[in-house]
Amino acid sequence: MTDNPKHPETLALHAGYRKDSATNAVAVPIYQTTSYQFDHTEHAANLFALKELGNIYTRIMNPTCAVLEERITALEGGAAALAVSSGQAASAIAIQNIAQAGDNVVSSTDLYGGTWNLFANTFRTMGIEVRFVDPTDPEAFRKATDERTRAYYAETLPNPKLQVFPIREVADIGEELGVPLIVDNTAAPVLCRPFDHGAHVIVYSTTKYIGGHGTSIGGLIVDSGRFDWEKHAERFPLLNRPDPSYHGAVWTKDTKALGPIAYILKARVTLQRDLGYALSPFNAFLFIQGLETLPLRIREHCRNARAVADFLARHEAVERVIYPSVFDGEQKRRAETYLTGGGFGGLVGFELKGGKEAGRRFIDGLALFYHVANIGDARSLAIHPATTTHSQLTPDEQLATGVTDGYVRLSIGIEHIDDILADLERGLAAAGGVARAAE
Repeated sequence: MTDNPKHPETLALHAGYRKDSATNAVAVPIYQTTSYQFDHTEHAANLFALKELGNIYTRIMNPTCAVLEERITALEGGAAALAVSSGQAASAIAIQNIAQAGDNVVSSTDLYGGTWNLFANTFRTMGIEVRFVDPTDPEAFRKATDERTRAYYAETLPNPKLQVFPIREVADIGEELGVPLIVDNTAAPVLCRPFDHGAHVIVYSTTKYIGGHGTSIGGLIVDSGRFDWEKHAERFPLLNRPDPSYHGAVWTKDTKALGPIAYILKARVTLQRDLGYALSPFNAFLFIQGLETLPLRIREHCRNARAVADFLARHEAVERVIYPSVFDGEQKRRAETYLTGGGFGGLVGFELKGGKEAGRRFIDGLALFYHVANIGDARSLAIHPATTTHSQLTPDEQLATGVTDGYVRLSIGIEHIDDILADLERGLAAAGGVARAAE
């Protein structure tokens, strides 16, 4: 292995682990344990006092999870990461780590339906307000900011709108006002490195492309280590004032000797400890396996997805194709600026001319594609969001996130492209009668 590798294909295989110190095993062991033996009472006291880092209890940390955390940290060029039980847990902890009742977050409207519901409804019951703004105008984030704003939030490649978020533009506003940008990069791993464009925290649903095989639920939070929490102490009291949940620790001060990890360490030893969003070691092992082939799979996802977008754009039953390669103007510029890792992603959206009924017939007419509520599998997936993933949103909320009655979302897999296109033709033929009747 070369010193300090930079390329994702190498980092995905080698970062954070070489061999097991006890057995020399090359594969990462599954440390299926709840607890860890302390060397002596001073060792235990030092761990609990954060004078040194180490294993205490698997609800908080685990050696298998640690390899996953170190590997994603290396891939993203960050300072530290925390593995959690799901992507939803990652989004929740990322906000709750710095916001409490009476605070607010400014979020892009272009979100996964589950995140929208978390922000619009569940956080409201906790006293955290989420202010939704249209990301087509980055200045909307500035206008929605006040002294109680604790973060900006967005998705790199929002599902299902697929219009790339203006990361640098909003991150610069945040730097000016002292507000960190949290970016969900679930749909664009390898393709985009948000930290390179000024983002401060990245979240992932590892369930999707990182896992890649539809076997496990998990999430990650990655800290860039570049946001100055101490400089903006008044805006971030949870990091800069004595924390009664951890014997009065002041996170920005008491963790300095450990590196720029105040944000992640607080999330780990308070929220993760108290709420129990622990990722199982076995799932962490599976995500490590997924990471090893992620750069290769992403290339094939992107190549197939672009071919699908071109195919759909020529089909008579299709009203409109939603995919970064077919956008123009500012949306094309953003896609080309931020998706620099070799493609435009594996998600393709399109609107059928026949609306909801055409969408139903299309889905039911497919044979190869799986009809499931997931994205990022090696196999191809299809769903009608208006009646499934986004059905709990109001009609206005659906439109704000990019969902119409005739919208279908495809997650293009790594099967042979000829087989993928043949199945799409089968589904479109089933929807065709409705589409022609609507013309």
